[in-house]
Amino acid sequence: MAKGLNMTCNEKERNALLSFKHELSDPSDRLSSWSNQRDCCRWLGVRCDSTTGRVVGLNLSTPLDSPYMELSGEISPSLLELESLISLDLSMNYFVHTQIPSFFGSMKGLRYLDLSLSGFMGLIPYQLGNLSNLQHLNLGYNYDLQVGNLNWISTLSSLQYLDLSNTDLHKELDWIQVFGALPSLSELHLENCQIDNLASSKGKSNFTSLQVLDLANNNLNQGIPSWISNLSRTLVQLNLRGNFLQGEVPEMLSRFMNLQSLVLQGNQLSGELPDSLGKLEHLEVLDLSNNTITGPIPSSLGNLSSLRKLNLAHNQLNGTIPKSFGYLKNLQVLNLASNSLTGGTPETLGILSNLVTLDLSSNLLEGPMNELNFLKLSKLRELRMSSTELFLSVNSSWVPPFQLEYALMSSCGVGPKFPTWLKMQSSLRVLTMSKSGISDMAPIWFWNWTSKLEFLDLSNNEISGDLSDVFLNSSIINLSSNLFKGLLPSVSANVEVLNIANNSISGPISPFFCERMNDNVTNKLTVLDVSNNRLSGDLGQCWMNWQALMHLNLGRNNLSGEIPNSIGYLSGLESLLLDDNAFSAWIWEMQYLMVLRLRSNKFKGSITQNMCQLSSLIVLDLANNSLSGTIPNCLDNLKAMAGEDDFYANPLKYYYGFDFNYDNYKESLVLVPKGDELEYRDNLILVRMIDLSSNKLSGAIPAEISKLTALRFLNLSRNYLSGEIPKDMGGMKLLESLDLSLNQIMGEIPQSLSALSFLSFLNLSYNNLSGMIPTSTQLQSFEALSYTGNPELCGPPLTSNCTSGGELLGVGSVEHADGIFFDTSDFYIAMGVGFAAGFWGICSVIFFNRTFRHAYFRVLDHLDDLIYVSIVLKIRRLVAKF
Repeated sequence: MAKGLNMTCNEKERNALLSFKHELSDPSDRLSSWSNQRDCCRWLGVRCDSTTGRVVGLNLSTPLDSPYMELSGEISPSLLELESLISLDLSMNYFVHTQIPSFFGSMKGLRYLDLSLSGFMGLIPYQLGNLSNLQHLNLGYNYDLQVGNLNWISTLSSLQYLDLSNTDLHKELDWIQVFGALPSLSELHLENCQIDNLASSKGKSNFTSLQVLDLANNNLNQGIPSWISNLSRTLVQLNLRGNFLQGEVPEMLSRFMNLQSLVLQGNQLSGELPDSLGKLEHLEVLDLSNNTITGPIPSSLGNLSSLRKLNLAHNQLNGTIPKSFGYLKNLQVLNLASNSLTGGTPETLGILSNLVTLDLSSNLLEGPMNELNFLKLSKLRELRMSSTELFLSVNSSWVPPFQLEYALMSSCGVGPKFPTWLKMQSSLRVLTMSKSGISDMAPIWFWNWTSKLEFLDLSNNEISGDLSDVFLNSSIINLSSNLFKGLLPSVSANVEVLNIANNSISGPISPFFCERMNDNVTNKLTVLDVSNNRLSGDLGQCWMNWQALMHLNLGRNNLSGEIPNSIGYLSGLESLLLDDNAFSAWIWEMQYLMVLRLRSNKFKGSITQNMCQLSSLIVLDLANNSLSGTIPNCLDNLKAMAGEDDFYANPLKYYYGFDFNYDNYKESLVLVPKGDELEYRDNLILVRMIDLSSNKLSGAIPAEISKLTALRFLNLSRNYLSGEIPKDMGGMKLLESLDLSLNQIMGEIPQSLSALSFLSFLNLSYNNLSGMIPTSTQLQSFEALSYTGNPELCGPPLTSNCTSGGELLGVGSVEHADGIFFDTSDFYIAMGVGFAAGFWGICSVIFFNRTFRHAYFRVLDHLDDLIYVSIVLKIRRLVAKF
């Protein structure tokens, strides 16, 4: 707001502003001061000339710290009445789906026009070219602005600042000539404009006054062009990040003697860094991160005495860290992460008294970091040394000169003793020391000290201690894979993630959930993983207090009893793992559940139709229980497995912060999709799995299962299933693993299975299948063991030949269901005579033929199944006789 000294605003202009306000939507009442009762020169955002009282400036930009206060609606042409207006700022408002008014081109007194970040769309009106006095034009980051052509810009001869970021310019091949011809232009921002051409059609460009060139996040895919060297005398900032630039960092950049900021981050630059970069004596920011630059870091970079930020992360740099970096007395950020740097850290880094961030993580660096490496780092706030062979070698009484906010020291050497210097760090927000070699008891002071932390990760060490009386307050806590014991710790309502898996926590679990049930506090706990401990007892009835839970893993404990009805309060639960306990009853009322793992419990009874209500399931694992009855015929309601979900959405990842890159919890599952245990973490979103194996299920496989076209792993083995394999199962095109072994399935193998091109594991053994195995490259690629135990099955890869009608040739009566193997005694006579010859014949072949020898030992690998089945069939034969 501005006042005139003795003048009040012009009545005509006051009425024009009120008309302008009338067309706007102002839900936060920002313009409440705009009324007839007050001088318009005193209105919010209005600036008047102190002599004439005429309105010269209108600033209605929404403040950054005031969200939800945006103006919207129509922009009234009454603004044309403000004939003295020289500055108009409507940035950061909400004029979505509105075109920039063409009448702006008639406001010929304008010198400053800012319409950025306001949602404008459509063609930029060419009438803006009439604003011959315009010096500052910012149309950046609107919704979907386009240009018919750029001719109108060429008339803006007074223009000094131009921002067209997020405007589609990919068709404007002559943009360099157009903008280069503006004689006064000093700043040009064309970020995210889909530009793919950096070549100048005339081989050069004027840009006689250009100081800032920002072409970030475009589609530039050539090398850095030579015409940029024409800017060497004037250019102060060059930003080409987020493109596809190739080639080496050119030597010509060393001629930009006034350059203060060079950002080439996120391209495809390669080769070695030129020594000549050390000549840019005024350079303050050098960011070459996220390229494929190789070779050593030039020691000449130590000459850049003005440098405040040096980011060379995520390249392929090798060699050692130059000792000359000790001369960078103004350096605040040093990021060398994710390279292949070797050697130790030079002690000269310890004298960088202005250093705030030091990131050495993910390198091949090794050796000690002692007190001298931190000698004068009093301003250090962020230390990252994870995934290196560095180790802290400081005295137990060391008092650091810094107060860290972030200490990321995972997968490096911190132990074996617990670092006592942490006790002096009163400003720490994030501490990660996973896999840091600590083999010590957590000190008494530590748990109270952690109450101010936001993030704590001590996983995968050998830290011991009793957690029974510990109270945890950090938002994210990972104590997994240590030696902690005692009862579960208490947690505050602030805790969002608690992972204490793979320890020796014991005692009942229900007090953990029930001790806060009388508090009028909303618990934020979203992820709880206490798997692989020694917890016991039932789950209690206090689940209504934990309704924020999304991921719950209680697997591999000694829990028992029924699943309580109150667990139904967890309406947002996406992942529930209760495997390897002794639970005996279950409810099916969690509509958002994506992962359900109840294997290896004591569940009995049938699988009800309610299971099909879990339409979001991608993993259903009920294996190794005592479930009976039939498989529900409503499986086609499992929409996620039928491919009716968003394949790329991944709710099984929980984000909890944006200040640093260690910011998410990812669900991790060890599944048995192909007979072997495999861990799924980053690729869990790809899994679609049903495992009902090792139960007592009976009846036919429901035909509806064929509609689960996104299913990748299906295991129904070791049940009492009968009937035929569904004819349309070949429509499950993504199926990688199919195990129907050790059932009583009959009939022929459907021809459609031959179309399963992704199938890499198949086991149909020990059923009552008959007829010829369908001929295809896919089904014949499996070993005979995939089909063994089906006496009436014939054709490759089995050695049993088929007649022209597809029946087995030259075989006596063979039964499976009633336990009678062979009905002729001639077999036993032949077996005795052939044993000696067969035994020595096989032994000689095994000895001299390596291919047969390998095949023989593969058969031995499946001996456990053969023994199991033989015993079962003999028992059935005995039962049949009696």
